Amino acid sequence: MGQLPSMPVSDPTSVAPMRADQRKAAAALLRTIHTPEVDALGELFMRAGHELALVGGWVRDLFLGNQPYTDMDLTTDAVPERVLEITRKWADKTWTVGIDFGTVGLRKGDRIFEITTYRSEQYGPRSRKPDVRYGTSLEEDLARRDFTINAMAARLPSYELVDPFGGLAALREHVIRTPGRPEDSFSDDPLRILRAARFAARLGFRVADEVQAAMSAQAPRLAIVSAERITDELTKLMLTAAPADGIDLLVRTGVAEQVLPEVSALRMEADEHHRHKDVYEHSLTVLRQAIGIEPRYGLSGDLVLRLAAIVHDIGKPKTRTLLPGGKVAFHHHELVGAKMARKRLTELRFGKEVIGDVSRLVELHLRFHGYGEGDWTDSAVRRYVRDAGPLLTRLHALTRADCTTRNTRKAARLSAAYDALEERIEALREKEELDRIRPELNGVEIMSLLGLRQGPLVGKAWNFLLELRLEKGELGRERVTAELLRWARSEGIRPPSSSSG
Repeated sequence: MGQLPSMPVSDPTSVAPMRADQRKAAAALLRTIHTPEVDALGELFMRAGHELALVGGWVRDLFLGNQPYTDMDLTTDAVPERVLEITRKWADKTWTVGIDFGTVGLRKGDRIFEITTYRSEQYGPRSRKPDVRYGTSLEEDLARRDFTINAMAARLPSYELVDPFGGLAALREHVIRTPGRPEDSFSDDPLRILRAARFAARLGFRVADEVQAAMSAQAPRLAIVSAERITDELTKLMLTAAPADGIDLLVRTGVAEQVLPEVSALRMEADEHHRHKDVYEHSLTVLRQAIGIEPRYGLSGDLVLRLAAIVHDIGKPKTRTLLPGGKVAFHHHELVGAKMARKRLTELRFGKEVIGDVSRLVELHLRFHGYGEGDWTDSAVRRYVRDAGPLLTRLHALTRADCTTRNTRKAARLSAAYDALEERIEALREKEELDRIRPELNGVEIMSLLGLRQGPLVGKAWNFLLELRLEKGELGRERVTAELLRWARSEGIRPPSSSSG
């Protein structure tokens, strides 16, 4: 963390004012990374008789010791039309795509500035869009922000810190709080419920008890938020350093029931009649392990892998079957889970490619275990690679992450078996085309050899050659042609004499 000015631990109901020495130290730290563009912009607004302040994540991350963004968020008492007047000759480029929400975008050199007029915003009981109104003071603007750690500002051009809600103290305590009552904050913008989990996962902070209680109480309000906004927030959560912590917070507070109910359902009761490994905790562990494995496969920050890891077992609650002796089975849970994953991700409006890839990984996540731990035949390797297709690398990572046994011998045995499989894949790849397995004759050639028109018989012949390719490998056109003609005769197909002669 950066050199935070010494601050008392804040009381969530009362924030002590900063002392003069604390304000001076904070301003000095903020000023250390000033730039000519920022200084000039501050002077420009001051001369025009308006306030301007750096705000939000830029200020927060500076105090956390993180490199601030090149893009900067600022807030002002000037309305958007006035902002355009003040900056018209100064900015290299201006855009107004967010002007309806009080935001004007500017570029000066390599820096991007988004300047938003002081505002307050509130959602109605059933509204999906906020009612935005301009505010009159910086403190009022900060009061409507999501969390105290994001409700700090640096006035320009002096860099004086404005921290009316104890954001610095919250940074020091590593805690997520809201500037006002969390119930009011989440009611005004329910998406902040998910954002609390995201910041907790990103920063490694705890969420204050009163904030967690409000998350639980206000969770049904997420129904008014569009699926696209929810998905965007979930995506950001999944791409943090510790998404499992954020997901766990959503489950514990009941919020996941609104957005990822299948994950909440993994917390199946385990009694004397239904003994089984804790599927929910297992899924969190798989997610954590998948993240740890990502660098091995060049998959750093891979959304598809992370989503697949947290949902790979969601088919288990629906497929749980009690066996003799008190054991439990989850037959075909990977197939059921794949359908459930596709349905949930579709409802959340994830992209088609993400939906397809995640559901396919869920379907394939047990495929390795279906082949056993013995030596893999060439045919088995080809089928495994073909089934995975372009998802092979992610399947490697997910399969390894799915091993959460505490039995060290079993874990070592499974790891060695997968090492052997990867070695077999590479060895076979050196001998033949493995990444695009297909018949050695295409559809046009099949029709010509067998005298067929396009139709089901051509597809049947193509599937025969694909099976031959998977089972025997690359045989060469002459032998493949002979095998095709032999198959055709067995099917009652009479090829032209030039082909069979």
